Amino acid sequence: MPSALVVGGGPAGSMSAAALARFSDVTVLEDHPEPGVPMECTGLVSPEALRLLDARPDIYNSFSILNVVFPSGRRVTFDCGEVKAHLIDRAGLDRMLAERAEDAGARFIYGARAESLSAGDGVRVRTASGGEFSADLLVGADGQSSKVRRLTGASPRRYVRGIQHDIRHRMDSQDSIDVFLGSDVAPGFFAWMIPFGDRTRIGLCASMDAPLPSELLRNLKSRTGTSDSEVVSKSSGKIPLGLRGRTFADRVMLIGDAASQVKPVSGGGLYPIARAVPHLAQTAEAAFAAGDLSARSLSPYERAWRRDLRGELRTGMMLRMMYGNLTDGDLDRVAGEVDDDRVREMVRSVSIDSTADLFRMAMRSPRLAMRALPFIARGLVP
Repeated sequence: MPSALVVGGGPAGSMSAAALARFSDVTVLEDHPEPGVPMECTGLVSPEALRLLDARPDIYNSFSILNVVFPSGRRVTFDCGEVKAHLIDRAGLDRMLAERAEDAGARFIYGARAESLSAGDGVRVRTASGGEFSADLLVGADGQSSKVRRLTGASPRRYVRGIQHDIRHRMDSQDSIDVFLGSDVAPGFFAWMIPFGDRTRIGLCASMDAPLPSELLRNLKSRTGTSDSEVVSKSSGKIPLGLRGRTFADRVMLIGDAASQVKPVSGGGLYPIARAVPHLAQTAEAAFAAGDLSARSLSPYERAWRRDLRGELRTGMMLRMMYGNLTDGDLDRVAGEVDDDRVREMVRSVSIDSTADLFRMAMRSPRLAMRALPFIARGLVP
């Protein structure tokens, strides 16, 4: 039976391992001692993403309302009328996905940090502790700082870096998420407050040339009156946006953050992973059957996942670049345009996994398109 090595035991690695185990021997190398730790995610997922993941982790809270707070302090509320997002036990989800992969036949080795990798007649990985592993195929699911990615010559177009704290603070509204825009809180991205009972998840992402996330978080806490709230847990990390290069090479495939399969508008990765894994498995199975693991044989994977996710990733990256060029004054003027019943109706109709659809819908409305043109021009021209 052919063999596969998966580097990384997060959702991308576990889901890939479960799919590959149907037709190959699979070993997963995970550098942490257990799945889901540390958590480097907000834990927000859509009902559709949970359906695709076919998982039922604990749900801490559910949300149907989005409040967007603009730099001036103006708050625009979008009531979607139905649940658009769940806050889940993300560590629990990671454990479920790892257990599912093990049940499918994959072998997990924890505390195994990949140190050196090579691909030739086969693939070989040496871990920091001296262990050596070989296989026919190498799958890089090792996150935003992927070592496997170096074998493909690819690199992210850009990064944003983020931080979040869980604090003891009860928000007045438990069914709404607050999102904050502006250079004082999150230059180039956004900040958030997510309630779950007597706790609140507060955090942000910002461009790499912005002040340190810890400084920005202090500003956000001061602005929201939560500076004195007890911090229960902390997490931080980087998110890759866009990719230069390709997600395959001879005997190598990339998945998840390693492949920059991340929604540029929100920074979310679970939904793209769930969509990309079937393409990875289908391509790998065909390559194994043909006895050909060359880059040419693995290239259908790239075409398939990019075609599947093209709309969200391509339009999302354009919107992200545009947003990064807008000033606080521009954003405050945007507030006046989106505080509109027609826009609210559009927001109600889209999923958080396809936010780029909102832009395309607006562009099909002559009235909204004309109102958006000044901001599009300002955003796309530095």
